[in-house]
Amino acid sequence: MKAATKSTPRSKKGPLTTASGAPDMRSQRSERTQQQILAAATDEFADKGLAGARVDVIAEESGVNKQMIYYYYGSKEDLYLAVLERAYAAMRQSERELNLADLNPIEAITKLVEFKFDYYTKNPAMIRLLATENMQNAHYLKRSTRLREMQVSLIDVLLSVLSAGEKQKLIRPGVDPVQLYMSIAALSYFYFSNSATLSTAFGRNLASPAELKKRCAHAVDLILDHIRAR
Repeated sequence: MKAATKSTPRSKKGPLTTASGAPDMRSQRSERTQQQILAAATDEFADKGLAGARVDVIAEESGVNKQMIYYYYGSKEDLYLAVLERAYAAMRQSERELNLADLNPIEAITKLVEFKFDYYTKNPAMIRLLATENMQNAHYLKRSTRLREMQVSLIDVLLSVLSAGEKQKLIRPGVDPVQLYMSIAALSYFYFSNSATLSTAFGRNLASPAELKKRCAHAVDLILDHIRAR
């Protein structure tokens, strides 16, 4: 009798394959199914939070049997954590693709600030997911085994950029990369998380492209003024 074909681990550079080198269609279908679930779950958790989200809705929107969701993720809480990790991983990947270490240090920091505004504009669900998890005191993210590693890699890149800028006398000595990143994140996150209330308070549509552009430019000025060598 012919031996069953065994699957090999996913290659970072190519698709899943069997031991014979042929595409592993079952594993690829499984991954597609999980991505469908995570996409639908992201919308549901972002709109309704963990408590209000319903697995029935996620199953309907993803086109996946409800039992398959539990098969892959175990519980609604574990699915929620998977959504959070996926959201962070996607943002970190987009940041890596900026190739900040290859740029002039001032250009690199400028690009990172601009990226944050652009990313939140294109991914509003991220703001709502972060708001929900912060309201829960990061209860579920504390269970993540991946989050810290993702953050450390980003800080390492920032440290490299700052060190290069200091050597070129473009950036002042002693800038803490963690503090800098938190400031960059705060300037963008606060604007998007409070856009509705601030728009009402000031009578301006802060979500408009023109207002976003002005705010992003202001954020760049603030950050660069803070880090530039005197």
